[in-house]
Amino acid sequence: MQQFFVRVQAEPALRQALEEAMTADDVARLAQDLGFEVSGSDILRFSGQSASGVRVTRIDHPGEYPGRYV
Repeated sequence: MQQFFVRVQAEPALRQALEEAMTADDVARLAQDLGFEVSGSDILRFSGQSASGVRVTRIDHPGEYPGRYV
């Protein structure tokens, strides 16, 4: 994942695509399309950390998990 973040830091268009991604799986698909073996779960586990100038932050969306907020 470290090498993926190095590439993200170097490519503004890729960084923009990640900022627009809605889910960790969307981010993982972008990484996989570039040949990196990264899963959505890997991305979530990295939440709160940073590498190569890229910080991963999980955003909880209300209603993301039905019944979660009842």
